Amino acid sequence: MPEIDITDKIGYTLLKKGIIDFETLEKSLKLKDSEENKKNRKNLGQILVSEFGADHDAVFREVANLYAFREIYLADEKTDDGRVGFIKKLVDALPEQQRDMMVQSKMLPFKYDERQADKLIIIAADPTDRNLPIVARSFNVKKYEICYVRLKDLQGLMEKVAPAQNEFLKLLQQDEAISVDDGSGSGDEAVDEQALEAEISKSALVNLFEGCLVEAVRRGVSDVHVLPKEGNKTDFMFRVDGNLQVWHCQESTMPEAVMAVVKDRTKNVDRFEREMSQDGFIQRVIDGHQLRFRVSIMPIVTTEFKNKFESCVIRVLDDRKVITDLEKLGLQGPARNFFYKAISKPQGIVILTGPTGSGKSTTLIAALYQVIDPTVNVLTIEEPVEYIIKGARQLKIGPKMGFEQAIRGILRHDPDIVLVGEMRDKITAETAIKLANTGHLVFSTLHTNDAPSAVARLYKMGIEPFLIAYAINIIVAQRLVRTLCKVCKEPIEESEKADMVKFGFSEEDVKTHTFYRAVGCEKCNGGYKGRAAIHEALYFTKEIRTIILNAGEKVDENAIREQASKDGMWTLRRSGMERMKEGSTTLEEVVATTTEEGD
Repeated sequence: MPEIDITDKIGYTLLKKGIIDFETLEKSLKLKDSEENKKNRKNLGQILVSEFGADHDAVFREVANLYAFREIYLADEKTDDGRVGFIKKLVDALPEQQRDMMVQSKMLPFKYDERQADKLIIIAADPTDRNLPIVARSFNVKKYEICYVRLKDLQGLMEKVAPAQNEFLKLLQQDEAISVDDGSGSGDEAVDEQALEAEISKSALVNLFEGCLVEAVRRGVSDVHVLPKEGNKTDFMFRVDGNLQVWHCQESTMPEAVMAVVKDRTKNVDRFEREMSQDGFIQRVIDGHQLRFRVSIMPIVTTEFKNKFESCVIRVLDDRKVITDLEKLGLQGPARNFFYKAISKPQGIVILTGPTGSGKSTTLIAALYQVIDPTVNVLTIEEPVEYIIKGARQLKIGPKMGFEQAIRGILRHDPDIVLVGEMRDKITAETAIKLANTGHLVFSTLHTNDAPSAVARLYKMGIEPFLIAYAINIIVAQRLVRTLCKVCKEPIEESEKADMVKFGFSEEDVKTHTFYRAVGCEKCNGGYKGRAAIHEALYFTKEIRTIILNAGEKVDENAIREQASKDGMWTLRRSGMERMKEGSTTLEEVVATTTEEGD
């Protein structure tokens, strides 16, 4: 290991314990001593967490230990209604500026010391935050002690006593929205722009829209839908864990006015264009994080022919949700070993298949992070680019360089590893195969129902069987199943166990595992909270390659499926059943997400 002047004890401790590697330490120390950091005054622990994605609790536990901050384990403490009430009383008494600072610094007053009645114990996820003393003094106590708690424990308590406020929705409650009627014209008339302006200026639509974006981010929403309805109504809908639900219905307001506000807040779209589809984006800093929203607007038809209505879908792109650790994807059983084996090869294609919204891109990005290295040139061709991948060159697709041009040009750009967003046609598929057969590792996606049918899709595109057989390392079909809320899930009743046997579980499985059903509580969405992936990993063994090479006019998907099962492949349904055995999802979810083999 090359020598480094470790001037920071914490850096040396974290390196020694394997929490960070040498390269990260070197970079973070440079950043700490940089001119830019002299203004921000971040310490090494803060830099490692915010800039290099180090585990917050692993880093600050060592920081707390080094600087002799006592650690408090919230699991061992009372956090009943009485304690929550005590904390809330102190928090509510803070001036607004100090309250904001407290939330930003991730700290809370917790209790008075048992041994010194006048000493307030303050808990913080980062006990070295320089704003802590300022907030601590605002509690008007003679003495205080700052103790360290894990961030994940503190966040739960923080939500109870100081839930994040949505300033825009607060303003909305104060304002009274005044609506303007659009008149009773008929025929294909031009939209009355003056009426729209009056509508926008007299109503609180801007606050509603900005509040909607903030709320979407805080609730972990993947997409926001803004949908006009007849009778001067507009629905704002959130897609949570794959399902759409109405968040707010804006009544007595012209839908064109709502859409005008959306367009005004979106870059790259024309407010006065209502006849064609448009794509744009929004950037916002929410709760201290820079976020991007991808906006798609399309004209739609309703029974009110005189109105020019448009549907808008906003994709929330939160970089904090990007999984960079392949282990966190939860690949089960043989799929995990097959996948690691496939991405460890120096060349070949790794294909992810599944419908839109099945998490294919998430899996590919995690796989890419596994193989990104400063010694290799990693290129990506995506349209559009959703997440910035550190260490990769992401080609910019636009009017002057289309997807097809980028695909053709990539061969001349000396790549080692390539991510092709989607194999959408023969040209893309042929180029990906050409790259795989000339010593490159390629990642891509296809829209097919399962892994064996991806082979048939490529065959139908006109790709030669011998190229398919030797270029592909693995095809992974993926789906997302909703996971049960840990707070309210309940074991199934005795009478329901027969359904499990009918579904395919053995009597032994039913005896030895507890199966659960969804209930629903205030913490979740109808008994579910979050989603987990299930996979079907078709690894290309010698036998699979032989079946493809011998394909005549048609690829025999059933032969591939049977051979893959012999090689140890779990089908999507089997993978879903394993999730049920874990107690993380329900029979209804697996039935809704998967089909029986051969369907």
